[in-house]
Amino acid sequence: MIETALSHLPAMEPGSVWLAGAGPGDPGLLTLLAVKGLMEADVVVHDALVDADCLKLARPDALLEYAGKRGGKPSAKQLDISLRLVELAKAGKRVLRLKGGDPFVFGRGGEEALTLVEHNIPFRIVPGISAGIGGLAYAGIPVTHRDINHAVTFLTGHNSSGLVPDAINWDAIGKGSPVIVMYMAMKHIAEISARLIAAGRSREEPVAFVCNATTSAQQVLETTLGEAPAAVLASGLEPPAIVVVGEVVRLRGSLDWLGALAGRRLHPDPFRQPDSKETA
Repeated sequence: MIETALSHLPAMEPGSVWLAGAGPGDPGLLTLLAVKGLMEADVVVHDALVDADCLKLARPDALLEYAGKRGGKPSAKQLDISLRLVELAKAGKRVLRLKGGDPFVFGRGGEEALTLVEHNIPFRIVPGISAGIGGLAYAGIPVTHRDINHAVTFLTGHNSSGLVPDAINWDAIGKGSPVIVMYMAMKHIAEISARLIAAGRSREEPVAFVCNATTSAQQVLETTLGEAPAAVLASGLEPPAIVVVGEVVRLRGSLDWLGALAGRRLHPDPFRQPDSKETA
């Protein structure tokens, strides 16, 4: 039984909050601690990006509270969500705050944790698989590959006002990061592409958009930095999406394991250098 397998893990205590990541969508990517939190919580306060199949693991009598938090959609104010966690904990509830991806990767988990500290509420952080890593893996795109890059930059495509962040040094990132992974960037891809090209990136550099990553609705669009705005418009794809810029996108033809399960023929590594014995 799964209860036995989880019995050695920490238990949720009344009056406490667990800030947990649900991963990018596939319930199979939940951590054991996140599953234990779902099974023990009196209240699960969840974001819009938490897959419904993940919520099915909650205790049958648990209260499920929807907290929104999806880009461009009506959502509760962040402070209201944070104070709701405090209210529930002070009422003696075992509270699971469940977020898509990882709570500390563009998930505002830090803000919520600081509010809990301010009100002397005990809490635990339960990391999750971030969509910027797990979502790309389900598309067959590794964020690092030793033949291509030894660094990757993760950034958000919009700030608290919904605009492209001016606080990001786009010129430095464009020149210095071989792979760029962007959250919440699809809406502003035209401006972002223009900024990266102005920083010296090639218009022909490969780009991929992974929508609804790791779920049954996952879709992947491969294009180039110069063609990205028109390609997204023509595709009709919508967020949530992870956007990746860099040569690692070319590996999808070799590593699209989900496509291979559906019958796609994978190609040899496009970056492999033949050794001298092969060429002799």
